[in-house]
Amino acid sequence: MSLFRFMKDRRGGVAPMFALAIIPVFGLVGAAVDYSRGNSIRAGMQSALDATALAMAKIAPGLTEAELKQKSNDYFKSMFNHPDAKNLDIKPNYTTTGGSQLVISVSGSMDTSFMKLMGFSSLNIGSTSTVKWGNSRLRVALALDNTGSMSDDGKMAALKDATNKLLTQLKNAATNTADVYVSIIPFSKDVNVDPSNRSANWIDWTDWNAKNGTCKDYDGRNEPSNESSCENAGGNWKRAKHSTWNGCVTDRGNSNAPSSGNYDTKVTTPSSSTPATQFSAEQYDACPQAALPLTNTWSTMTTLVTNMTPDGNTNQGIGLAHAWMSLVGGGPYPTPPAKDTNYTYQDVIILLTDGLNTENRWYRDQNSIDTRQQMTCDNVNAANITLYTVHVNTGGDPASNLLKNCAGTAPAPNVLRKYPDPEKAFVVTSSSGIGTVFNQIGTNLSKLRIAK
Repeated sequence: MSLFRFMKDRRGGVAPMFALAIIPVFGLVGAAVDYSRGNSIRAGMQSALDATALAMAKIAPGLTEAELKQKSNDYFKSMFNHPDAKNLDIKPNYTTTGGSQLVISVSGSMDTSFMKLMGFSSLNIGSTSTVKWGNSRLRVALALDNTGSMSDDGKMAALKDATNKLLTQLKNAATNTADVYVSIIPFSKDVNVDPSNRSANWIDWTDWNAKNGTCKDYDGRNEPSNESSCENAGGNWKRAKHSTWNGCVTDRGNSNAPSSGNYDTKVTTPSSSTPATQFSAEQYDACPQAALPLTNTWSTMTTLVTNMTPDGNTNQGIGLAHAWMSLVGGGPYPTPPAKDTNYTYQDVIILLTDGLNTENRWYRDQNSIDTRQQMTCDNVNAANITLYTVHVNTGGDPASNLLKNCAGTAPAPNVLRKYPDPEKAFVVTSSSGIGTVFNQIGTNLSKLRIAK
């Protein structure tokens, strides 16, 4: 038989040829089955690994490398129990370069059922999970209403509880001491800048000296109450010692009207050559707790919050202005720690108040005070600071359009400026609502994101 006829022949030989062909077919089908099993194991592995990474993220900064590996291994194996997964090796890696990050990887293998026919007895499986704090750091200023009306409806107690829980959220979000700084500005009509600062050159004593003292050798029955009336009565005014000052200051500006520089709405550095830029001392009877500059000493923050008491009239604008200055420094507020160029920073103000404006240095009508505050809000937004406003309205006051128009979002990576931003303006009608809102804000500020 010629070679040509042999190749053309269709008789016999089919079975051997089929036998030879079926081997790779079975191998491919078997490989699909084995890979399917592997993917199922990998899916469960990924879920357990994500949970492990999130759990370890909170404690990683305080652990040694060996401790982190042991705890990661224990936690992962408590979450993942698949008999087909073998030779599991958990490797965590915590770093702080360019932002805190925890990467946990797992590698292992699975015995194959069909692929071994093709010489592959096992299949490698593994996965990685990353928890990032990103390269963002927080500086948060809390401007908290301490006015007399906060004593109603349990508002002050609710504010203390909500603030301390917010501080706990922020503390937990920090993995390094420089990650989060907080300042706290209790306000009423005035802000207390701490009487220990009485020798500071940023204080203007002009009004305080004229109003605090005693009148000697005056002509009349009723003792004059200030320097001018004393002199008019023929007396000699003896100024009180500055050591008796309770620490309160009122709005920056001139005595009789806001200055042409509108320093009550800005963070201009105070200078003795321009008295309107200085902080005017005032012996306000309802002086709140002293303001706390930016700090990461959490126990100091909670002590201040615990000691807050409600008294005095409402001047939201001064609380907002001091909160802003606490973020940039000047006057009563030290220059904040330098910002590391390896990080981006979010500057945030949270302004909480339970009522409408009633009094500032110059006015007792709401519209005039609101006008000053709106200027401050505009300036805060222009300075790229995110401002949350919280109106605690348990008494049925009119809605505060001012607070709605003051809230805004500063531009950030993948975030556009929005001003006013209704999502940053909150209204609560019960004391318990303070905690709910503060929790929501705290979550927004401190949440981690998981990346795969």
